Amino acid sequence: MKNDQLLAQITEFCRQSDMAESTFGRRAVNDGKLVQRLREGKRITIDTLDRIQAYIAASTGTLPPRLDVVPEKRDPKSNFRFFENRQKYLLFVHTCSEKRVVAERVGLELASIHPRPPALRLFDAGVGDGTVLSKVLRTMHGRFPHIPFYVAGKELSLEDVRLTLEKVPDRLFEHPASVFVFTNMNYAEAPWLTPASPSVAASMIWHEVVLQGDSSGDFETQIAALKPFLEQNWRANVSQRTGMPVYERPIALVLYREDHRFLLDGIIPRAGRVEANFDLIIASQPYRARSSVNFRAKRIIAPLARALKPGGRLIGIHSHGEDPGLEIIQAVWPGENPFSVSRHELLRAVKYELGSSGRDLNFNAYADNRSIFRYEMEALPNEVTGTIGTSTAFAAWNAAVYVAQIEEDRLTEVAHSSRALDAAREVLRKHNGLWFYDESYVISRRRD
Repeated sequence: MKNDQLLAQITEFCRQSDMAESTFGRRAVNDGKLVQRLREGKRITIDTLDRIQAYIAASTGTLPPRLDVVPEKRDPKSNFRFFENRQKYLLFVHTCSEKRVVAERVGLELASIHPRPPALRLFDAGVGDGTVLSKVLRTMHGRFPHIPFYVAGKELSLEDVRLTLEKVPDRLFEHPASVFVFTNMNYAEAPWLTPASPSVAASMIWHEVVLQGDSSGDFETQIAALKPFLEQNWRANVSQRTGMPVYERPIALVLYREDHRFLLDGIIPRAGRVEANFDLIIASQPYRARSSVNFRAKRIIAPLARALKPGGRLIGIHSHGEDPGLEIIQAVWPGENPFSVSRHELLRAVKYELGSSGRDLNFNAYADNRSIFRYEMEALPNEVTGTIGTSTAFAAWNAAVYVAQIEEDRLTEVAHSSRALDAAREVLRKHNGLWFYDESYVISRRRD
């Protein structure tokens, strides 16, 4: 159906509440141009529809009739979400210190980890380009140099899997008693390497790579040879129901050293015989800034918490806002604040979602001085004072809109004006630099 019925509900609500349509969009879903987009015929996801109707219900005390609005279909090549843009993502990664600072924060959790035979088990719920994972593994090796590692990671992006695999040879050389497993499955499936649907499980690709040799160069050559396999199989489609990217076929890619096969025999996963039971789970930025608290709890954090072993710890990290980066955004879009879900609200929702199965879990939001940490855009002192060059201003603007996950069409609207770079320069001068805040939380399972 068209958007007419939903527009009629919103228009009537705004009329009765004496509220501007742009105000409604910002308050309901953090998008002041929601109504305009609906009038242009654009579709919305099921999650966005739920948030709109929940806002109307909370404001009026009456639940509006349920509408079966067709979700927006996104073409990943032409209508990708902002954070799927490789160039903007890589510019952010290489100009800001978030990856390093996040890895340092995750490393602090290792003091509370007490691994048991046969291995220390780590799961990265979104490996990205592998920078955080490789840094954490270096810290793990320094703390547990003689304990075998089982390292599993979820990643849907083919390009990110390639970048991560480039970092694996050095890790296998330094810590040879390691098994790496990478998968494209969703959060409720990936820890167990088991698709929820039997029909989907029947199409699963299980690919085991036994690496020969004993040098990082040997391993790099063999891993590079996986390129055709990845290009053929590591594919994603767009969900017809939610408009979100989903895997085409589930994959489990297993890598380990041949000369350590005997030692690792009890750790290497086999199809149909996989356990989760992780000592440490990293959930760094695993959800969109504008996703609802219920989506985050039900689809991502609660399933991951179920994968913890006794004594295991899940560290979650997401953007906090209230920083100079958000000042840049609000200078262009006044009132914009995509960071509306706090760690406290999220942990309450996760606890509710888990119910009785979460009775042996501890939910640790911590005080702000322990939870919230800062990372910066890395620039020379003379680049952020006096005359600020275009490249520095653009890097600051790119970092701000990447963190806030501003959609591509909204960025296009300001691309031909000077507002964006002027706002970035003003904030850089005001603070003599640019930084952002992330907040962290920990879910831990009690020991036996």
